Amino acid sequence: MEKLKIAGGYPLKGSIRVSGAKNSAVALIPATILADSPVTIEGLPEISDVEILKGLLEEIGGTVTFSDNEMCVDPSTMVSMPLPNGRVKKLRASYYLMGAMLGRFKKAVIGLPGGCHLGPRPIDQHIKGFEALGAQITNEQGAIYLRADELRGAKIYLDVVSVGATINIMLAAVLAKGRTTIENAAKEPEIIDVATLLTNMGARIKGAGTDIIRIDGVESLHGCRHTIIPDRIEAGTFMVLAAAAGDGILIDNVIPQHLESLTAKLREMGISVETGDDQIFVSPGPKLKTVDIKTLVYPGFPTDLQQPFTTLLTKAEGSAVVTDTIYGARFKHIDELRRMNANIKVEGRSAIVSGPVQLQGAKVKASDLRAGAALVIAGLMAEGITEITGLEHIDRGYSNLEEKLTGLGATVWREKLTPEEAEQLKSS
Repeated sequence: MEKLKIAGGYPLKGSIRVSGAKNSAVALIPATILADSPVTIEGLPEISDVEILKGLLEEIGGTVTFSDNEMCVDPSTMVSMPLPNGRVKKLRASYYLMGAMLGRFKKAVIGLPGGCHLGPRPIDQHIKGFEALGAQITNEQGAIYLRADELRGAKIYLDVVSVGATINIMLAAVLAKGRTTIENAAKEPEIIDVATLLTNMGARIKGAGTDIIRIDGVESLHGCRHTIIPDRIEAGTFMVLAAAAGDGILIDNVIPQHLESLTAKLREMGISVETGDDQIFVSPGPKLKTVDIKTLVYPGFPTDLQQPFTTLLTKAEGSAVVTDTIYGARFKHIDELRRMNANIKVEGRSAIVSGPVQLQGAKVKASDLRAGAALVIAGLMAEGITEITGLEHIDRGYSNLEEKLTGLGATVWREKLTPEEAEQLKSS
């Protein structure tokens, strides 16, 4: 086990390149199961979630190579092997294996997904969709059993706008007989990315990126080559970092249209944001104004950027209200920021941030992926040394983070935990 140490208080400048989208990768990789010949995905991030999915595809008989951010999957020898535990428990997005394996094999056994602990994130809308397509779903000894004699297209209305359910139903429906219509579908860019891959494989999908998606089932899907979109959440994290601790930072490999809600809020705070075709330049103003934010489904303010943005607000003058309508339990970073001298209190689904304050280095723990990003930004803003544990969460979503930060002039490094620190961490 390791900890990340940050010597804060130094202004960062230069350029930083965004990796491929983590939230796309975890759906694109399972989607390869549906093909009958090799699929190559370019630009994948080097993160633990990708490595776990690689292992899961190999576990069901696939041949997988991954090097230089490119993964080639030969699914032709895959079988419907039960995956009740093991790697499945290590990431939430393992539920995409349900839709992909149900679509190809008409059966699957998948353990309940793991990942970040952000309160209940039910998969009832996924199951509703699978059942509408003709599958029988049971929960047996902590695993989901999916069985179908055949899958038939259906009209499915999602009671809650859900990225995961939208993608999972797409995966199951592309090889079903007839037309499937998903109403109240999520509109995130990652859904368009997955639909683009499936279309390149021979699927017939219309409406991805709108709230109604129509899928006409086909007999089979073939291999193809696909390039993943840039990670808008990583790009947003770097934009917040540039506003909080930067002295002019160019963020490269970006789709600016995916970040318009964040860009608007940063500009409201008095931060200069200049956008190009695939780059964004961010430089902070001399005095930051406070703003309120409320997380919403895309194209609203992303819940995945709420925690990093809360850290930035400690630098602004006045009080701000941060409301998370997506995950009400996504405030576990607040106690850690308080250790660093932040003035924040939580009231229900909102946090009230008062500033400006000078953050101080401290020993803190990342409770989930984006909380980890928030603490990294706090460490870069703080006076003194910050020690962050719980790095397994950060490694799930940020590729080569220390290398990228060092390239901006940050002083960051990893150290192994002492046996005493490791024991203390386990008991905390």
